[in-house]
Amino acid sequence: MKLVTKFNMVLTGVSAIGILGTGILSYSILQDHAKNDVMKHARMMMEIATAIRHYTLGEVSPLLGLQPGDAFLPQSVPSYAAIQSFNRLRENHPDYQYREVSLNPTNPRNLALGWEKNILKQFSNNKSDKTLDGIRSTSTGQSLYIARPIYADSKTCLSCHSDPALAPTTMIERYGSATGFGWKLNDLIGAQIVSVPLSATTKNANDAFITLMTAISGVFVLTIIVLNVVLHRIIVKPIVRMAERADQISLGETGISEFDETGEDEMSLLGISFNRLRRSLEKAMSMLEDRD
Repeated sequence: MKLVTKFNMVLTGVSAIGILGTGILSYSILQDHAKNDVMKHARMMMEIATAIRHYTLGEVSPLLGLQPGDAFLPQSVPSYAAIQSFNRLRENHPDYQYREVSLNPTNPRNLALGWEKNILKQFSNNKSDKTLDGIRSTSTGQSLYIARPIYADSKTCLSCHSDPALAPTTMIERYGSATGFGWKLNDLIGAQIVSVPLSATTKNANDAFITLMTAISGVFVLTIIVLNVVLHRIIVKPIVRMAERADQISLGETGISEFDETGEDEMSLLGISFNRLRRSLEKAMSMLEDRD
């Protein structure tokens, strides 16, 4: 087996181990980074939705509440404003979903589903929890979520939701009187939930991983090519020339030029030794011929 072949086998093996180790480590880092990045955006969207709720409750509701009679405007409801605003936001961020869920909602669309009921139960059992986040399994794959509790912390809410008799007639006509009532001050009435499919994060991470590994593999291939060129010029080529001259000397040929002895590397030292051996052989052959 040639020296170049052995060298390439070792170099290829080391490169493969390096690429594999780098791939495993970088894949894990990129996946974690993608999840953290999505969670960061989800928290930001949660903050936006909360800000819209507070703005609606503090500034919009009082103004719309001045309407005459029993008029009910859903635009004055914080949850309605937050959901509608988020739906507009989803036009540019379709992977993100926002829901305001409750076990006793006024609007049936806000009724908590199975896993959302578990979120509400956790908030109910742990009043100190301000947020919950994690990963859940769905029929379409895993999904990241972040949730925040909603409390009836304003008497404005109770004016419509404590007793059906106190609620605007148009609200009763729109949603009925079966649910959305019986609220008490500081009761847990629901939760805000922002969720996004995990596939959205893994796709970005996988794209980045493929780009990174392609670049790393290209660097390794280029390194192998450069090392082979250097190996051929600095080591293989001089050794082949030396072997050819040694073969010529062994056949008794004379007048063979010496190697260039310039330099201080190992190949130069080998050339010096070879030239010394050549001269010694020539002297020995000359002495034998003189005796004859």
